[in-house]
Amino acid sequence: MPIEIKMPALSPTMEEGTLAKWLVKEGDTVSSGDILAEIETDKATMEFEAIDEGTVTAIAVAEGTKGVKVGTVIATLSGDDEAASPAASKAAPSAAAPAPNPPASPAPATVAKSASAPAGERIIATPLAKRMAAEKNVDLAAVQGSGPRGRSVRADIDAARPGAAKPAATAAGAAPAAKPAATAAAPVAMAAETRALLDDRVPHSVEKLSGMRKTIARRLAQSMQQAPHIYLTVDVRLDKLLALRAELNEVLEADGVKLSVNDMLIKALGKALLQVPACNVTFAGEELIRYARADVSVAVSIPGGLITPIVQDASGRSLASIATAMKDLGQRAKEGKLQPSEYQGGPASISNMGMMGIKHFTAVINPPQSTILAIGAGEKRPWVMPDGALGVANVMTATGSFDHRAVDGADGARLMAAFREMVEKPLALVA
Repeated sequence: MPIEIKMPALSPTMEEGTLAKWLVKEGDTVSSGDILAEIETDKATMEFEAIDEGTVTAIAVAEGTKGVKVGTVIATLSGDDEAASPAASKAAPSAAAPAPNPPASPAPATVAKSASAPAGERIIATPLAKRMAAEKNVDLAAVQGSGPRGRSVRADIDAARPGAAKPAATAAGAAPAAKPAATAAAPVAMAAETRALLDDRVPHSVEKLSGMRKTIARRLAQSMQQAPHIYLTVDVRLDKLLALRAELNEVLEADGVKLSVNDMLIKALGKALLQVPACNVTFAGEELIRYARADVSVAVSIPGGLITPIVQDASGRSLASIATAMKDLGQRAKEGKLQPSEYQGGPASISNMGMMGIKHFTAVINPPQSTILAIGAGEKRPWVMPDGALGVANVMTATGSFDHRAVDGADGARLMAAFREMVEKPLALVA
């Protein structure tokens, strides 16, 4: 039987991608682990590796093709029991048909708490997926594989997390449940209404949304609709933090490291999350996931959209390590080279628009996270000093957005207070 190679879901939110480049051609022999193609998702360009062995009998989707739906057959291999032939090569493209569109917010492959494979059942996974599963303590028997023949691949393990229920199985070949017609039709009706208002008297242009912009629009609309936001704002004095930053940069300059205020705020939020563990959580339906370390995502603007690379263990790392990590993550984010594990997950994000002169704003929670901290510009303001005298201080406004399903207002207030304490007494950041 020929082996169908399908457009993979390289991230839990991927619905379609661009087949940027083929690294094999018809007639080539490939082995498991060989890189077949480069695929552009809504966030990054990633390599797609072979799972099976065989000869490429047909390439059904040309490189450079955009909007290839997940599940579309993009190539075929000869199986162990057949030889590659021109007839097979010609037949494959006509058989290639896009799979039904996945749901707007496809659930990531997850792991059941006590799932195990039935006796004698073979668990199909790539060697890389097996190694990653062992490192992450993931039960492969409970992973819903997205590769050919249900094989688990790297993206499935990246998305897997212990403690969640495996998605209900569907009949073989069954399409995912369709969205309600009203939900799907609303954006179409809105678009038609908007176009109806335009005529030749109004100069305008129309451009198709990029995959990244579609994902941003869908996920943030989902966040505002499903996560009840609560907003808590504090003013934070920056004078001591700015003075400490200047001193540290004098020392770190010899190592080529330069701390930004944002680097210090990332660590302050990480340490605050550990001080208030009730906020170091994410909401997962009927479960609440509590984290033993504080990972902090950072909103980074890139051409065409926004991405949130993660500083892992933000509370435990040195400030120099955070600065180095952010420089690397920011550069690779702009180049589209981040892996899904580097921008998905974590309990909280930080979004700093202070460098653009924005004094105060509220941010939309990035699901499935429960918290996002919006940082405004630092500026000189009148301030009542500790001795009661009126003076001038460098002050910024920080506003936390919390998912009220996971975080109570009092706990959110404690987190904001802990964050302010860290910033105003910054020696704790280097302790």
